[in-house]
Amino acid sequence: MLDLRQLRYFVTVAETEHVGRAAERLHISQSPLSRQIAQLEKTLGLTLFERSQQRIRLTADGRVFLSEARALLLHADRLENLGRRLGRGEEGGLCIGYATDAMHTGVLPRALRELHDERPGIHVALYNHPTAEQFEGLRRRSLDIALVSEPPTEDDPDLRGALLLDDPLLLAVPSGHPVADLAEITPADLEGQPWIAVENSLRPAWRDEFIAACAASGFTPDIRLEAAEPLTALGLVASGLGLALVQRSMVRGEAAGVTVRELPWLDMSVRLWAVWHRVDLRAVVASFRETVLAAREGAGGEQNDMSEAVGRAKDTAKTVGTAKDTAEAGGRKKDRPA
Repeated sequence: MLDLRQLRYFVTVAETEHVGRAAERLHISQSPLSRQIAQLEKTLGLTLFERSQQRIRLTADGRVFLSEARALLLHADRLENLGRRLGRGEEGGLCIGYATDAMHTGVLPRALRELHDERPGIHVALYNHPTAEQFEGLRRRSLDIALVSEPPTEDDPDLRGALLLDDPLLLAVPSGHPVADLAEITPADLEGQPWIAVENSLRPAWRDEFIAACAASGFTPDIRLEAAEPLTALGLVASGLGLALVQRSMVRGEAAGVTVRELPWLDMSVRLWAVWHRVDLRAVVASFRETVLAAREGAGGEQNDMSEAVGRAKDTAKTVGTAKDTAEAGGRKKDRPA
């Protein structure tokens, strides 16, 4: 095991190329310093210095080791400083797990902006993992808080959760589509229509769940295309390629080429929970959690103007090909097993 004190002695001797001057800088005598350097060389099985009566010089191996030793000592100093700040609960780091919807709905960006305003020096690491992995991270303390699509069980001994968002799904249809102008849309009106499904890469069964939820409402979606995220789905809708269900928070404002309709009979929504460990070890974690929970009322309020967002999504949709070609490709997909 490397001794950080010996590494500091080694760096000082290497920089001065003189044991006496190094000892003066370190405020120790020469003999103990020489012994510590010799012990380091013995531990490593490596000759770090060429010694003569006049001076001491680094060997080729010693020069390589010096570079790494400096980097390690710098990191150790930073780690010590970080630990002290964490202990005071003033600054330090936050490790946040999140589901994609936490970004799309504006919940996480808003909380992070408030955190930055209050604590500009804090370091934040974001992790987009499946819910089960995030729960495990909370238990192991590798995560401080998680914004996920499902809560822990009520009898979970370690974790607590709170509902942040219950975001109803609305119907997005191409403007001018016959369904768009109906006074009242029924499940029968959606039967046989081409659909664009919003993929959830963290939930392998998302497609089956989507179809089952639609069937429970009274219609079976004919999925022609699968979009990686809601804005892409809206761009595809605006291009006339099908219908989609998107969160209310994603459709604030007007969107060129898209008409949004509420479906009173459709009981589908995107939910988001904040989950954390029941024992707070750091004040900054508790403070950020309160910021997240306080943002519940304003969830989704920080979305970009819808027309601009859909415009960008339409540009993304162009990579699929022309509308006609994509629709034909989607037609070939529709018989694919769910």
